Amino acid sequence: MAFKTTGLGILLALSLIAGARAATDAPGETGEILYATVNGKPISQKEYQAAYASHVRNTFYHREGIADERLQAARQEVGDRLIERILLLEEIDRRKIDPDQQKIDAEIAGYEKRYAASAMWQQNRQTLLPGLKERLAEQNRLERLEQTVRHQEPPTTADTRKYYEAHPELFTEPEKLHLYTILLKVDPSASAAVWDEARAEAARIVAKLRAGGDFAELARIHSHDRSAADGGDMGYIHLGMVPEALQARIDQLAIGVVGDPIDVLEGVGIFRLAERVAAKHRDFASVAPRARDLLLRDREKEAWRQFRSDLRRKAEVRLLDQPRTAAAN
Repeated sequence: MAFKTTGLGILLALSLIAGARAATDAPGETGEILYATVNGKPISQKEYQAAYASHVRNTFYHREGIADERLQAARQEVGDRLIERILLLEEIDRRKIDPDQQKIDAEIAGYEKRYAASAMWQQNRQTLLPGLKERLAEQNRLERLEQTVRHQEPPTTADTRKYYEAHPELFTEPEKLHLYTILLKVDPSASAAVWDEARAEAARIVAKLRAGGDFAELARIHSHDRSAADGGDMGYIHLGMVPEALQARIDQLAIGVVGDPIDVLEGVGIFRLAERVAAKHRDFASVAPRARDLLLRDREKEAWRQFRSDLRRKAEVRLLDQPRTAAAN
């Protein structure tokens, strides 16, 4: 299981931002303001602020004018993740989960190879390596915990069938439309006159088509779409493959009828609907492996969610000083 695709990947990023605490005094013993304690373990305001600033930078591309409710949600999310990280680290200690040293050594070797020519790496290597090894070991232990918790026995055929029957939308092929198009390309920033000329040209082509003109021939002559070489044949599309506004116009087309010209992002388009294939619910036998995989995935996801929820429910969490945060610059 790829660690970076899970919530724990984000937790590790936060832990890297927060940095390793000193082995001597814990936060608070030197008068540092605390954000919270988790089973007696402290999270400092400084640690929280660093994690929050990193989260804002990575989450909000434009950091001006962010709605207060979104910032409040971000504050809550960062706090929850820092709290959860402590609980998960406690759990790997309780279970005595050791890191996979071979994997860590391989990752370190990868860093060594990647930065072999870096003067900065060579200069700071001895200082960086202990912390890097510690973080990789922590990441690996958390990965192993998640893998253990998520592990589920393969679903039975009966359970898989129940899942299939309860989620028909997951096993239904959507309606497909076989489309042909002629695209008169126009730069989106072109003048109104250029757009008007393209619309007029499209109207003339539509008139020829409705008078019996050959769609494929006219597509090869006029269209700038990549389907032009195939006579305008776009193949089969389904819901979500074209913008909603265009989909709504296409849905109104009758089979074999050439529609009126439509402004699209790339210019002016002419469309003809060749075939409409109705949605089809797949029979169980044809989708049983996929249904089993989806059910197993859902069970793994729920096991991991419930595990983390139970850790939080049983923990003694005290929120102390409310964080005074602002969007990062």
